[in-house]
Amino acid sequence: MSDETNSEPIIICRDVQKWFGHFQALKGINMTVQKGEVIVIFGPSGSGKSTFIRTLNRLEVHQRGTIIIDGIELTKDVNNIEKVRMETGMVFQQFNLFPHMTVMQNITLAPIQVRKWRRDKAEEIARELLVRVGIPEQAEKFPSQLSGGQQQRVAIARALAMQPKIMLFDEPTSALDPEMIKEVLDVMIKLARSGMTMLVVTHEMGFAKAVADRMFFFDGGLIVEGGTPQEIFNHPKEERTQLFLSQILSH
Repeated sequence: MSDETNSEPIIICRDVQKWFGHFQALKGINMTVQKGEVIVIFGPSGSGKSTFIRTLNRLEVHQRGTIIIDGIELTKDVNNIEKVRMETGMVFQQFNLFPHMTVMQNITLAPIQVRKWRRDKAEEIARELLVRVGIPEQAEKFPSQLSGGQQQRVAIARALAMQPKIMLFDEPTSALDPEMIKEVLDVMIKLARSGMTMLVVTHEMGFAKAVADRMFFFDGGLIVEGGTPQEIFNHPKEERTQLFLSQILSH
């Protein structure tokens, strides 16, 4: 994490609330994230983790409260939404790669169309990113020719190609076979150590121990508890946190 503790936070969430019909998925989330922080969000299924992280780039619309990303408030204003999306890369559980495009085409599409880069510049950066995620030899292959772990690493490279200030990960390893999880987590650990601001929804507690600055336990649409990995793993205050950790750490 950077030393700029007195700097302007890059993410501010105040009393964020979200409903799906009559079901309240988020019941007033408050979170402030500093530039360069790595935040791990964990909790049971249906606790609001993925919904929350998707509100940060307006993939889900919050109905109450305030979300400010890098000084821009997320409202119905389409220009603001576009600005925020340009600064936030997102990696999903499913890789969401375009099957009819090569790895190189997948990575360069947005920089060329949205950032208006020349193709040669976009391809040069894509090649650097493929080296960074450890699969430079896969540039001309199609997604169907890659393993799940390789596809997820392409998805990370694609998100990084837009040179975002924030990376959001929504359970990035949960669709992978066990032997592929490590290769994706290794890339994410390197990224975290490079100073990228990251919010990661995950059950991978080894990753959290290795790189998280803070962890937040979600349950029932609320943040039940937050703290450093040391506090959460060694001295969880809430019974619900203790129970959940005992269940996932015993597997």
